[in-house]
Amino acid sequence: MPHAVPAASSPLLELAIDLRRDDPRPLAVQLADALRHAATIGQLRGGDRLPSTRALARHLAVSRTVTAAAYEQLHAEGWIAGRHGSGTYVTTSPPGAAAGPPHGASAGTPEAQEPDVVLTPGVPWAGGIDRAAWRRAWRAAADLAPDSRPHRVGVPAYREAVVEHLLRHRGLVLGGLTVDNVLATGGTTAAVIELASAVLEPGDAVAVEEPGYQRAVGALRSVGARVVPARVDHAGIVVDAIPEGVRAVYCSPAHQYPIGGRLPAERRIALVERARAEGWLIVEDDYDGELRYDVAPLPVLASMAPDVVVHLGTTSKILSPTLGVGWMLAPDRVATAVVERRERTGTGPAAAGQRVLAEFARNGDLGRHLRRLRRELSQRRALVVDGLAAEGVEVFGDRAGAHVVLPLPDAETEQRVVAEAAEEGLVLDGLKRHHCGPQQWFGLALGYAACAREDLARALPVIARVCRA
Repeated sequence: MPHAVPAASSPLLELAIDLRRDDPRPLAVQLADALRHAATIGQLRGGDRLPSTRALARHLAVSRTVTAAAYEQLHAEGWIAGRHGSGTYVTTSPPGAAAGPPHGASAGTPEAQEPDVVLTPGVPWAGGIDRAAWRRAWRAAADLAPDSRPHRVGVPAYREAVVEHLLRHRGLVLGGLTVDNVLATGGTTAAVIELASAVLEPGDAVAVEEPGYQRAVGALRSVGARVVPARVDHAGIVVDAIPEGVRAVYCSPAHQYPIGGRLPAERRIALVERARAEGWLIVEDDYDGELRYDVAPLPVLASMAPDVVVHLGTTSKILSPTLGVGWMLAPDRVATAVVERRERTGTGPAAAGQRVLAEFARNGDLGRHLRRLRRELSQRRALVVDGLAAEGVEVFGDRAGAHVVLPLPDAETEQRVVAEAAEEGLVLDGLKRHHCGPQQWFGLALGYAACAREDLARALPVIARVCRA
C-alpha cells in the first residue's frame, strides 16, 4: 500500500480535478485521464510525490476503489511508480522538460567551446562576496516575521543602513535632510522611472550625458520624457553644453559612465548654480562612487546642493543584482511626490533584498566587503593598465570604478575589434551602444570585475593584438 502523505505535501492536491458523475466514462478513467494530462503539460513532473489512494479519495470525495484503479492504470502505463517505504511518484516528465546535451556534444563530456570571458562594464565582482557572510545575512533576514503591509518608503532598517553607508563610504552628512529623505528603490533604472513619472510631465526635456547610461535614456523615454544629449569630455559633463529649457539633468559626476572622468569641483559648482538659476533638478547617478583607488572621492553633489539634487545609488555594482535594491536621497518635495505615486499605483521596492542588505551591513560585513572590493579592483586595474601599456595600447579613465576605456580611431575599427575578440572567446563592449545620437567617441569600455583574474591576464595580449591590427 502506498505510504500516506499529508495533503499539503503533494502538488497533485493543488490541481483542479473535475470528476463528473454524468460523464459516461467511469470515474477511475476520468481520474487517470486527468492525471495523465497534468503530467503531459507539466503540472505534474517526474519526481513529484503523489498522495496515497486513501488521501486522494478523501480529497476528491470518491471511493478508494476509484483512486486505486486510476493509480493501477497509470502504473501499468509507466506514468507512476511506487518506492518501497516512501510512496508513489510521477516517473515521466513532459516532452522538453529535461534538457539533453547540447547539439554536437555527447552526453557526459564537456563541450569543446570554452565559456566566453566577459569583459563588459557594469558587472560586479560577485565572486568575491564572502559566502558565509552572504548566507548569514539571508538567514537573519529570513528569521524576521513576514510583513502584513508594504513598506512604500522602504524597510526602516534598510534606510538606516543606507544613511550609515553614505556617511562612512561617501562622506555624506545629511545635514538639513533626514532619514525621511531616503527612499528604498528597485535600483537605478527603476528609480529613474519613478522619479520621472512623479515630477515630470510628458514631453519635458531631460539632458543626459552623451555618451551615457542608455538604460536611463530608455527609462526616461518610456514615461514620455524627451531626452536631449549633453556633451562630455574626459572630465565629465560639459556644463555649458547643457541645452536651455530642460527640466532635469541626469549625470554621473563621481565616475562618468562610460568615459570614466571625475567631474571637477569648478564644474560641480557651475552645474549647481545653473540648476538653481534655471529650475533644474540634477539626478546624480552614483553607481560606483565607493570605488576610488587614488584619493578620497569628491563629496557627492547631494551634499553640496540637497535642494536641487536627487542622489541615486545601487547595490548592483558593489554587491550583486540578486538583491535588486538601491536608494534615492531626494529633497522633501521630490520624496513626497515619489511616495504619493507609489501609494496611487500600489508599487514600491520589494522588501526581501532590503532586509538582506540591512543584515549584511549590521554585522559589519558590508564594510569588510567594500574594503576587499577596493583592494581587488585596484589590483585588477593596475594589471589591465600596465599590461596593455606594455603592449603599446593606450588606456584612459580615472583610478576608480571597474572599467577603463581603450580609444580607437573610428567606428569601423571598433566594430572589427569587437568581432575579432569574439572569435577569440572574449566579450567586449564598444562605445557605440552608449550613444543615443550619432557616435562621437570610439573605443572599448573594458570591464575587469566580472571574470576571474587569471582569465583577465590571459585576455590582455589578445585584446592588444586585435587593437593593434
